[in-house]
Amino acid sequence: MTKIMDKKLIVGLDIGSTKVAALIGEVLPDGELNIIGMGSHKSKGMDKGGVNDLDSVVKSVERALHEAELMADCQITSVYLGISGKHISCQNEIGMVPISDEEVTQDDVDNVIHTAKSVKIRDEHRILHVLAQEFAIDYQEGIKNPVGLSGVRMQAKVHLITCHNDMAKNIVKAVERCGLKVDQLIFSALASSYAVLTEDEKELGVCVVDIGGGTMDLAVFTDGALRHTAVIPYAGHAVTSDIAYAFGTPPTDAEEVKVRYGCAVGNLVGREDKIEVPSVGGRPARSLQRQTLAEVIEPRYSELLGLVKTELDQLQEKLKQQGVKHQLAAGVVLTGGASQIEGLVESAEMTFQCQVRIGTPLNVKGLTEYVDAPVFSTVVGLLQYQKANQATTWQEKEQSQGVGSYFKRVHSWFKGEF
Repeated sequence: MTKIMDKKLIVGLDIGSTKVAALIGEVLPDGELNIIGMGSHKSKGMDKGGVNDLDSVVKSVERALHEAELMADCQITSVYLGISGKHISCQNEIGMVPISDEEVTQDDVDNVIHTAKSVKIRDEHRILHVLAQEFAIDYQEGIKNPVGLSGVRMQAKVHLITCHNDMAKNIVKAVERCGLKVDQLIFSALASSYAVLTEDEKELGVCVVDIGGGTMDLAVFTDGALRHTAVIPYAGHAVTSDIAYAFGTPPTDAEEVKVRYGCAVGNLVGREDKIEVPSVGGRPARSLQRQTLAEVIEPRYSELLGLVKTELDQLQEKLKQQGVKHQLAAGVVLTGGASQIEGLVESAEMTFQCQVRIGTPLNVKGLTEYVDAPVFSTVVGLLQYQKANQATTWQEKEQSQGVGSYFKRVHSWFKGEF
């Protein structure tokens, strides 16, 4: 991944609507992830996961990468890149093959996964991920690892995540303009799930919601398998915009006011609390009640969470009809930059009527003081995904030139990291 070859280094790059984050990690001999370099810079030229100004994106990426390289004292040559946007879509598919020998071999697993993913996808789309959910052999269902079991025929259920070809090419092009190769594109919510969820939560049923500036990315797990992914192109920037218009303050100042003083539940704010809100055009700052700010923020966050609730209600009804366990017993995990606001857990618990927590990156060593925040969940997850999947899962490996992909065969791929 870098020009230092004596260490096993991996690099993640998250180009969001608000910030660009680059992370360099080292996989230690015991398998732990050690963060050794980190760079973050304000994002320009991105909107709702899409590139709208290539040169601005390139400059933002270069600055974040340069910071990370200086801190880690190495030179980056390739990255694992997060991708989001309303063009992301998903579908659950089934494949079936006869078992060639008396017992299931890795070749049989390869074949049934290949069959399951060989379906028609949306026009102009390409496959990002093929993630196994479960297998069935003859009449036995719910098998996690079929290798070595006996039977006549095998069925596999998989979750496909796809993205629009041109949208993928544009974000890859921005990275290539920095002189780097993109090893693989990874859906942002899938990456975040690797950083903030536990295996127990995935088994019980959980939804991770990565609330960024331009999009809310969802990933829903039940029985240890990924069942649904979605992107809602509406997120933290809507709240910032409301503050800017309501108080006549510049958007950059509105963002700072939101982060420092914002609250998603007005009842949690003391009526005597005052805040200073900058004005535009050189006018003096104004003193306002913090309660007034909460009255602007609360309805917008309620609306955002309501959109997620609608998505989850529709999914649970669909899973119920398919006979799949659909309860989210582990509740909802909120992460991402726009989840860092006071009162969000309380607001979300009222909306979802289940337990809610804010997710921060788990199981990392090294520069944890730099990345121990929800805003870095995706970029930490890119490293966790890369570490786990280099040896344990099927993947569609995206080529940096954007001229297709190949289906990579990896032995001992199934260990439940979906």
